[in-house]
Amino acid sequence: MPDSPPRVLPLAGATNFRDLGGYRGRDDRPVRWRRLFRSDHLGALTAADHALLADIGLGAAFDFRGIDERAAAPYEVPGLAQHALPIEPTVAQRMQEMVDDGRELTVPAVEGLMRDLYRSLVGERAPRFAEFFVHLLRADAPIVFHCTAGKDRTGVAAALVLLALGVPHDVVMQDYLLTNDVFKPPWAPRPGLAPGVTQALWGVQPSYLQAALDVVDREFGGPQTYLREVIGLDTERMRALEQRYLQPG
Repeated sequence: MPDSPPRVLPLAGATNFRDLGGYRGRDDRPVRWRRLFRSDHLGALTAADHALLADIGLGAAFDFRGIDERAAAPYEVPGLAQHALPIEPTVAQRMQEMVDDGRELTVPAVEGLMRDLYRSLVGERAPRFAEFFVHLLRADAPIVFHCTAGKDRTGVAAALVLLALGVPHDVVMQDYLLTNDVFKPPWAPRPGLAPGVTQALWGVQPSYLQAALDVVDREFGGPQTYLREVIGLDTERMRALEQRYLQPG
């Protein structure tokens, strides 16, 4: 679509801030542009970044970071209401446990930890996403949701939103993998970690998101049942979500 706005916003203080608009959803209706954004954390935004977000009318931010993460990189953006939906990180802790037990941090081991994380996000962490959808159904202004890197907790949230709007699985995966093209981790690699391990941590892989979607399929019979029974999107709420975030047919 030549008249589509840029998907990735040119912010100085966040590299993974992007629009979910334009993807074709239910009944071939595109997701509205400039209504739903996903991002890495907003703690390094500049004054120019604030002005850009004001220009697009951003009204609320939903933060999936844990308590310590929020304390380490707080932010205040003029006119932006913040809502904490904390999901505490677990991978770093489990990596440290492996080191303490004398086990090697190999690429396959770390990739396994990442897949475990994704399974937990659609499992025991699902109530946070259900809470997030309640907010989505109330939002009148454009919103952004984010975690620290904008790829794991945010990636699952984005996948659930797009699936709820009827976006096909392959397009959902395409959006998820876009992180590898745009995200620039601001942290130096952990000393002693092999480059492949660093990439396994800070990149995204199809197998990560697929691990979550496999749980959705295996335990609930697919996204629609999961969205209804776990996230709380009954028929009325699903239609309200479509009306709010899909372009008219």
